[in-house]
Amino acid sequence: MPEPKPEPEPEPEPEPTPNETVEPTPTVTAIPIAVPNTEGGQPIYASGGVRCTLGFNVRKDGSYYFLTSGGCAEPGLKLYLDSGLKIELGTVVSVANTIGLARYVSPKMERPGSIRGVGGAHDITAARSPKVGENLCRLSPLTGVQCGTVTAVNVSVNHPEGTITGLTRTNICAASGERPGAPFFTGTIALGLEAAGGGDCNSGGSSYFQPIDKVLSAFGVDVY
Repeated sequence: MPEPKPEPEPEPEPEPTPNETVEPTPTVTAIPIAVPNTEGGQPIYASGGVRCTLGFNVRKDGSYYFLTSGGCAEPGLKLYLDSGLKIELGTVVSVANTIGLARYVSPKMERPGSIRGVGGAHDITAARSPKVGENLCRLSPLTGVQCGTVTAVNVSVNHPEGTITGLTRTNICAASGERPGAPFFTGTIALGLEAAGGGDCNSGGSSYFQPIDKVLSAFGVDVY
């Protein structure tokens, strides 16, 4: 009878090479979204397709806010810098005279006190009530800078939502598609935020704005 064959011994584990190195697993670092400066005259957005204009940046006791109007002037509404609603600017914390006060959500976001058009930044240093006959300009995301004169003060305008009182009328036409909240100014002085418009821009037309002095007083904030 043949003798049984012995079981083969297991092969030893290979020794690691002294110079062998192990490549670390690469890590992916998220690149933050670059947020541009937020200045008056820029378009802003809210959910539901709402589009408005950032009127003026303001501040109070070291906190920074901005003013807007129209459909963006709703308490608690979040406002964004982009139509995709990815870059949040702030939340409306108060409304007065059809103007919304929104507090910036990010303390690191640049908030210059200027307004910005095609020609660059235009500094704003003060605010006051408008005067009949004075020259002024409006900065719109749609039509840029347009200038004219104040034709009346303390005017009432009927809207589907109700009558808006205390407005200032100008001979600067508000074209179809204008976004409410566009800033009106003269020199470095803020005068108000656009509330309404009317007429044919080919033959004249007009625009109406809410004077800013009453708004600043109601909110207890200042331009800068």
